Amino acid sequence: MRVLLYSRFPFSFFPVGLTTLPVLCAISLALTCLISQAEESRKSPDLIFHAEASPLPDDAVSADWPRFNGPNDNAQSPETAITSKWPASGPKLLWETKKGEGYASPAIQGNLLTIFHRKDGHERIDCMDATRGEPIWTFQYPVEYRDRYGYSNGPRASPVFAGNHLYAHGVTAWLTCLESKNGKKVWQRNLGEEFSIPQYFFGKGSTPIVIKDTLIVNVGGSEDRCVVGFDRLTGKTKWITKDSWGASYSSPSRAVIHGKEVCLVFTGGESRPPEGGLLVIDPENGKKLARFPWRSARYESANAVPPLPIGDNRVFLSECYEKGGVVLEFDKRFTPSIVWSDQTLNVHWMTPIVFDKALYGVAGRHQQGADVFCVNPSNGKAYWRDRIHWTDEVDGRSLNLELFRGAFLKVEDFFICLSEIGSLLIVKMDKKGWKLISKHQLFFAPGTWTLPALSKGLLYVMQNENDRRAGQGPRLLCYDLRKR
Repeated sequence: MRVLLYSRFPFSFFPVGLTTLPVLCAISLALTCLISQAEESRKSPDLIFHAEASPLPDDAVSADWPRFNGPNDNAQSPETAITSKWPASGPKLLWETKKGEGYASPAIQGNLLTIFHRKDGHERIDCMDATRGEPIWTFQYPVEYRDRYGYSNGPRASPVFAGNHLYAHGVTAWLTCLESKNGKKVWQRNLGEEFSIPQYFFGKGSTPIVIKDTLIVNVGGSEDRCVVGFDRLTGKTKWITKDSWGASYSSPSRAVIHGKEVCLVFTGGESRPPEGGLLVIDPENGKKLARFPWRSARYESANAVPPLPIGDNRVFLSECYEKGGVVLEFDKRFTPSIVWSDQTLNVHWMTPIVFDKALYGVAGRHQQGADVFCVNPSNGKAYWRDRIHWTDEVDGRSLNLELFRGAFLKVEDFFICLSEIGSLLIVKMDKKGWKLISKHQLFFAPGTWTLPALSKGLLYVMQNENDRRAGQGPRLLCYDLRKR
């Protein structure tokens, strides 16, 4: 009897006798091992896989996280079926991967996750599988930059997904557009050279925003070329908004004021004398609809908090060096007026959150003394202000810890909070106060200033500096928050 056995080579087969089956099995096993080794070699040596993700509940609402402040540019997630309580061991770690320098958040579209960082003298955009962390593609280019204040030398602005493309704004103002599926370059512009952009205090740090087919960047170039709209498909300049206020570390946001979609750009970087404030721009043509100055008089200061639409044609601004927070109201001609201001609502960089008719944020220029506030957005009166604090046992020692200048991610009826040294918290907050539900010390690393990203029940946290306790270098960590 003869048997036809399909081989592992395409479009061929071996007619063999039964006596040759052991030999064929050995060959097949050897080929299987070689293929397995080849597949293993394609995995990143920087990746450590810990566990499989739990199934996503059938009734769960899920969403992409296409930009650092999420799908609606407000640090809030529409996702449901997210666990609000962890075991004592903390949330389930699925995988981790080493990363380079920088403060950029991840961006997620479908099952594509991208990070933007600096490694081996290059700015790199790495795309990986969002569930397992396995590499898909990498795009990189050389960069020369050294932070003159001793902070990270990597990018600050996060990658942005829009349609089938991915955009990245580097620390020296390279602006790059890639095909998101394969990392192929579509176009790239050296904005630093083209627009004669100064280095500013910490390089370039404003994440672009896409409104329809326009990619909007707070460029801050020479000849008062402050904000530029690019055709997102071709990279060609569509319009330039001229203003002397330059480029800040705040990222533009969109808003609807009196029924019109507008782009809010909170400008103000390095300048003598210091100047900056809010520009309200028509994203169709770059027309400047409003201009409101809000900037510290100190030279070493910069605006960094995204402008926050709070409804009723109002916008909240905050800076941490001198002037603090302010709410503006715009009339039908886009003329702004101050509703209220509070010098003590001095947010450094985190994105405040409006929830249940209350405004939440972290005030304070320095780590010590930063506190959480909950105020009435209509008049600025405080419901409460407090430091979110707790005690933890670490290596046999009792440590008094705080949120410090932490970041908030609002989901369902609770907040996921990340402290600037690596404490991950679940906190319930309302007008009456706060309650700590779950806590876990992920690591002890300063410079944890990057807002986590949440997509399909998985949480992505950036560790930007070395863990002072365990010694691990900068990493991206993925945690399973799917409700089981």
